[in-house]
Amino acid sequence: MTHPAPADAAVAEAPPRRSRVLRFARMAVRAEIGIWQALYRWIFRRPRVPDGASGFAYHAPVITILMIFIVLSAVEIPIIDLIVHPWPWVRIPLLIAGIWGLTWMIGLALSYLTRPHAVGPDGIRARLGADIDVDLPWDVIASVERSRDVAEKAPKVREEEHGRTLALRMANETNVLIVLEQPVTTRLSEEPVDIDAVRLWTDDLDGFLDAVRTHIP
Repeated sequence: MTHPAPADAAVAEAPPRRSRVLRFARMAVRAEIGIWQALYRWIFRRPRVPDGASGFAYHAPVITILMIFIVLSAVEIPIIDLIVHPWPWVRIPLLIAGIWGLTWMIGLALSYLTRPHAVGPDGIRARLGADIDVDLPWDVIASVERSRDVAEKAPKVREEEHGRTLALRMANETNVLIVLEQPVTTRLSEEPVDIDAVRLWTDDLDGFLDAVRTHIP
């Protein structure tokens, strides 16, 4: 039995490794852009809701913990700045990192506020901040129903009785199940994924279902 030389093995591993690094870099850039877009949309009061559609928030289960982190980050900046004040070479990088971290946390919270789920004439847009935006036209939707599901450390996509199901969980919960007539392709972590159903959380479950009924009898 022959074995590849160490140099050959290193060459074989290099492309996948570079691919993973590039994919991570694209995800990081996309996340950063999404954070700043959320800040822009909040400042200029331009939530991302299609024309004629109604937006439905989903941030209630996590907004309290996000606000706690934001307050702690804001308090931490002057405290650390006071501690390292005599050493500018330490103080300035930590100050920049602290301000960036605070801005990022605020942008994350605002991404939930400015990118709500949407129900309108063209279908449903299921979202999770700036990270996920799934377009579900009415002609691919079979049913929309109440369906509370709680699962800790569950994958975003898993096999269920109705097929591959994408779960957009808030605090590990969803309360709406959308079953599709045919698979829909979306992108998760820069990779295309075919899904047969979507679970999501909405703060206004009755309002969401009422909006759906105006388009699906």
